[in-house]
Amino acid sequence: IMDNVSVITVFTLAGLSDIANYRVTLFVLTLLCYCVIWLVNLTIIVTVIVDKKLHEPMYIFLCNLCVNGLYGTAAFYPKFLYDLLSTTHVISYAGCLLQGFALHSSICADFSLLALMAYDRYVAICRPLVYHSLMTKQKVCIFVFFAWFFPIYLMLLSTITTAVLRLCGTHIPRIYCINWLINNLACSASAARIVIPAFNYTFYIGHILFVFWTYVHLVKTCQSSKENWNKFMQTCVPHLFSLIVVAVSFLFDMLYVRFGSKEFPQNVENFMAMEILLIPPIINPVMYGFKLTKIRNRVLNFICGISSTLRLKL
Repeated sequence: IMDNVSVITVFTLAGLSDIANYRVTLFVLTLLCYCVIWLVNLTIIVTVIVDKKLHEPMYIFLCNLCVNGLYGTAAFYPKFLYDLLSTTHVISYAGCLLQGFALHSSICADFSLLALMAYDRYVAICRPLVYHSLMTKQKVCIFVFFAWFFPIYLMLLSTITTAVLRLCGTHIPRIYCINWLINNLACSASAARIVIPAFNYTFYIGHILFVFWTYVHLVKTCQSSKENWNKFMQTCVPHLFSLIVVAVSFLFDMLYVRFGSKEFPQNVENFMAMEILLIPPIINPVMYGFKLTKIRNRVLNFICGISSTLRLKL
């Protein structure tokens, strides 16, 4: 595939070499998980789009969070399902860069959207008198645009930086591509490999600190009012839970990629690689659908309507 002067066109993905005996079982379980991810996220998306009463900032941000969940998982599951049934586990150079870009930008978009949702709850509870002037439809559209623009722009810069590197290896020790692992194949060190990721990490750590600041004010405000506390428990708890799930999953994945032991069994390593693409995309819509009364009622009414229609036809 390569030598000292040739151009790399294909990477080899590790992690699926010892699954021959239960390849079909893994395929079925993975397909089931992917179908569940589509079902729960698409349910929230369609519910918010169809019901005009849910065209409010919080639900618009939630809808985008679910769209992002589908975007990120689409960069992994179709290729992984194909690899499960294939005897060779390779990915093209362009495909590897594209997969890394999509996965990184999706995770960053999660943090951007969760920061927006925290700001929305802060204004709604701590500054209710100016909520409608601060969260107009025009401003919400601008917020959503930048919540997608910054992750895509920053990860595009990171991917371009990776793409111009001269590589001296083709082995990716994972079941999917990420920029960090591609950078590790570089023949020589580069300042951009350190500066750009450092800026990105700092930028999104700032998002987490911003969310922490909003919750300090939210808790202080809600303690003085039972009504505000009920609102906090209804709308902020699922958001806080989603943020913790995404942050812990990301931190766990990042630490494992950089400092993980090679002594773990291959199956354990594969699960550690998948958990960030499995847990948040399922937990986030389920948590919001279960906790937010408007979403839950709309979904139940929708399901009941379909059931009644089917019974009438039968």
